[in-house]
Amino acid sequence: MLPHRRLKGSRRNPELTILKGQMGSVAWFLVLLIALGGALGVAYIYRDLLGDTKLGQLLHLHTELSSKQTYYCPMHPQIQSDKSGTCPICNMNLEKKAPEKGAALTKAKGLYYCPMHPQIQSDKPGTCPICNMDLIKKQPEEASMTEALSSGKVRINPEMQQLIGVEYGEVTEQPLSKSLMTVGRLTYDETRIARIQTRIEGWIEKTFVDFSGMLVKKGQPLISVYSPELFSAQQELIIAKQTMEALAGSEFNDIKTNAESLYAATKERLRLWNISDGEIKQIEKRATPVRALTFFSPIDGFVINKNAYPGQRIAPDTELYTIADLSTIWVLADVFEYEIARIQLGQTAIMELSSFPGETFKGVISYIYPVLDNASRTLKVRLQFPNPGFKLKPDMWANVTLKIDYGHPLSVPAGAVLDSGIEQIVFVALGDGYLEPRKIRLGAAVDNRYIVLDGLKRGEKIVTSGNFLIDSESKLKSALSGMGSPEHAGHN
Repeated sequence: MLPHRRLKGSRRNPELTILKGQMGSVAWFLVLLIALGGALGVAYIYRDLLGDTKLGQLLHLHTELSSKQTYYCPMHPQIQSDKSGTCPICNMNLEKKAPEKGAALTKAKGLYYCPMHPQIQSDKPGTCPICNMDLIKKQPEEASMTEALSSGKVRINPEMQQLIGVEYGEVTEQPLSKSLMTVGRLTYDETRIARIQTRIEGWIEKTFVDFSGMLVKKGQPLISVYSPELFSAQQELIIAKQTMEALAGSEFNDIKTNAESLYAATKERLRLWNISDGEIKQIEKRATPVRALTFFSPIDGFVINKNAYPGQRIAPDTELYTIADLSTIWVLADVFEYEIARIQLGQTAIMELSSFPGETFKGVISYIYPVLDNASRTLKVRLQFPNPGFKLKPDMWANVTLKIDYGHPLSVPAGAVLDSGIEQIVFVALGDGYLEPRKIRLGAAVDNRYIVLDGLKRGEKIVTSGNFLIDSESKLKSALSGMGSPEHAGHN
């Protein structure tokens, strides 16, 4: 082949050069039209292929997100804005979202939505591209899944209520009582303990009660005591009585009165030494003093301490016997500091002991001690129980149940209350899916219910289950609706 030789049209044929230039422009224009048509054709093909598929939804969401710069909260991705600011839930600074990471987080507008991922919405039925759940159709009157109203009410459609497990109950007035469990120790009734002393100096002649633990009756002899002082007092009593009787018919009233006063004073001195009236009558009847006088038990009870022996020298401060009446028994129980407000005098108590399985004893709170134990942070409460047959023994341990009766107060189930530590809220059902968050004031917690002091009325319908999710939904909607407000946009 002959070598190709490029013609220089500018020198040999100027017309040919102009014609080639015009043809070149036309060719480039045709190529451009073909390329543009191909691109439009491909776009229509992709639109038809992807319009009703998951990939089409993701592409639509990606395109929408790419059209404007968005910000989101890394801790709460559902919180988004087209301006920088802070998260209304955790107050964290919003971060700029990369277009490739925001497709699944962008909320599209439509008539269908995913109940698990409300940000996924479409104007056609289908499935969620994230969890593959069928999209749910919104109610015609709904503008969104939940509607945050200006008054604070929130509306949740029936499908969402069923999904999050919303249950309802009523505010009622019903009898409430509570049992407070504690441990108690049995001890003597301190008001029924007698300590025997002679109040004179002398010597024990004989003991009639010889050992501790013995049951004695009131008026039963305990000991006989010889005392020179007591012997002289007997003589004075006999002489004073004889003198008074001799002067009974005297014409001198002063002498008669003085004799009567002397007799009365001598008799009273013996009484102050715990000499009984019966023993004094015996002295007067015998008209002669006896060597030893007998001392008797002042109460029925058990001898819990004995310090009397024949021939023992005693003094006025010598405690010879300690006798305790066990017909009633005390129980000292410990109540924790936070439970003090729930107990009161006269409150019923039930006691059980391992010594008598299956048997219960009924008593009452007779005293609440005024001082708290600093180490255990408990308060002692004294209970009183009858003890027929003396079955209950001091120093036994028992399980004690205190019955706390609250009457018939207004109350709600514990699951109905959202307690933030600062305020307590319940959701009141208003009908047609509308719920109103209402602040209430609570009293004591009784088993699985709260006593309501203020904020509710009898018969009102409230949410008893799922209220935490309802609260989350209402806060989420409120936050989303406020992301574009001027107040929020000003936080940078």
